[in-house]
Amino acid sequence: MIVRMDNKSKNFYNIMGRFFGSRIVENKTKDRIYDDNNKVWYIYLDNDVPVAFVSVASEVIKNVYSIKDEFLIELLTYISKQTKIKDSIVTATYADVYNYCGFVCNNNEFKNYIRIRSDFNE
Repeated sequence: MIVRMDNKSKNFYNIMGRFFGSRIVENKTKDRIYDDNNKVWYIYLDNDVPVAFVSVASEVIKNVYSIKDEFLIELLTYISKQTKIKDSIVTATYADVYNYCGFVCNNNEFKNYIRIRSDFNE
């Protein structure tokens, strides 16, 4: 199940709190996760346990994490149907998933990050 929340949503910190400051997430993604006020969080729950998330602010993906590519594919497909994604600099950990989901990718700019956008952007 995919849920959409922000940091003011009921139970947001019960669901997402374990990820903020997590070394596991930071080591996998080479990114730190913050609960900024402007972010909308798309969270994949497997048996009520958060297993993947993507945060978006002003049509820009800010954070990405998943324990399995399959969960992230579902999340990105869902998000792509909800909104276009402008140029976003995200962790390169999931580059194959971004490509699989049809994002335009430019991975020549950064060591640990990749620039992506929806393929229908102007």
